Amino acid sequence: MLNILTPQRATLLIFLVAFATIAGAWIFEYSGYLPCELCLKQRWAYYAGIPIALVVALLAPRNPGIAKTGLALLAVLWLGSMMFGIYHSGVEWKWWPGPSTCTAQAGFSGGLPDLSKPAVMCDEPALRIFGLSLAGWNAVISLGLALVALAGLRQAQGSSSVSQ
Repeated sequence: MLNILTPQRATLLIFLVAFATIAGAWIFEYSGYLPCELCLKQRWAYYAGIPIALVVALLAPRNPGIAKTGLALLAVLWLGSMMFGIYHSGVEWKWWPGPSTCTAQAGFSGGLPDLSKPAVMCDEPALRIFGLSLAGWNAVISLGLALVALAGLRQAQGSSSVSQ
């Protein structure tokens, strides 16, 4: 199955899944599930990864070097996103403390809160789907995207050595 995952197909798949994921996050937000500070920071990987994946998908057929570099960058990006999702999930499960600015123990240590915005705590998940919070699902999706990037990278390395 993964042998048919060329570098271009891998980056297109990453682009589509990442775009659908961030669109889903925006739909949840529009539906009233407001993101916390950590949720917003988890989106950074998507804001960087989506255009990178699209550019690499467009350039991969003509430039194997860009394909390899882009896929390696995407793999690192999504592995980092996965680790950040695990961290946020651990904060939600109270396995470790989160940032003092967005947890239930925040108090007024950072000054008075901004009363113009609703308070969204990082250690209280907005909802759980099949037992996982959205941060947990981000970790799962990010792992999948990293694996796709690594499979595409493996194909890119294999195809360049055969063609030479």
